[in-house]
Amino acid sequence: MRIAFVGKGGSGKTTLSALFTRHLAHSGAPVLAIDGDINQHLAQALAPGEDNPSTPPPLGPALSDIKAYLRGTNPRIASPDSMIKTTPPGRGSRLLRLLGDDELHSRHVSRAGGVPLMVTGEFDESDLGVACYHSKLGAVELYLGHLVDGPGEYVVVDMTAGADAFASGLFTRFDMTFLVAEPTRKGVSVYRQYRDHAREFGIPLAVVGNKVTGEDDLLFLKEQVGDDLLTHLVQSDWVRAAEQGRAASEALDALEPHNRHALTVLRETVDARSRDWARLHRHAVEFHLRNARAWADARTGESLADQVDPDYVPGPAALS
Repeated sequence: MRIAFVGKGGSGKTTLSALFTRHLAHSGAPVLAIDGDINQHLAQALAPGEDNPSTPPPLGPALSDIKAYLRGTNPRIASPDSMIKTTPPGRGSRLLRLLGDDELHSRHVSRAGGVPLMVTGEFDESDLGVACYHSKLGAVELYLGHLVDGPGEYVVVDMTAGADAFASGLFTRFDMTFLVAEPTRKGVSVYRQYRDHAREFGIPLAVVGNKVTGEDDLLFLKEQVGDDLLTHLVQSDWVRAAEQGRAASEALDALEPHNRHALTVLRETVDARSRDWARLHRHAVEFHLRNARAWADARTGESLADQVDPDYVPGPAALS
């Protein structure tokens, strides 16, 4: 299952992404964390006891190589240069298994706090004024588009803050989206935007309250988001200590019981869902055609609608 954590900057989105990923890894489940935020802090959140946790070579700068690899022998893609972030897989494309023994995983996965991690890369000085961060996220979109993950496998993505995720079709690539919200007006401000877009495309969305200090906070969240409020986490001394580098214990078992229960609720919610391969592929094709018409045909000088393979069957059947 593919899970996105979204929310306003400062809501605790990265912290929740890391806690949930560690919760899954602690159970022995195959899990991959992906840092898709412009502020690359997921490695530190996954390894709170390490001053400078190692990160893998970022995906963003390797986008051209990733395109060439995933293109495989797909005859509908003329060259890697004509491949864009929304190009869907077709017959001949290289498909990926989660944490498989392949070129892409071997180059771009390392471990932070014992958890497999991919990163998009920072927005650096060479990007200023000439690029947007979504060009780096294109590598994540292509990765998820070519990934054939199986039951009991998890990909957890810490997304960009606010509503920036809607600048691409990446938001449709998930089985479940958790919106992290503090109990403040600003904290829930992004919720309505996500709710409306998620409903339009049939994307399951649940709100996770964070930094809740009492009944008044919880009542506020219920009034603002209604039945979309799935669970909440209370203000955590353990998390604050970890963020300050003074955690008495790095073990997740030391997290407050209420917060550990909230992580269990998140997993139960994810596990209750089933993968809809047809929906994922339908959205991939839809956003590819949108991008082709809007800019990509003109930029490449090709009709990128021809990259869509009408006979491609998404999902495990494509592996054969």
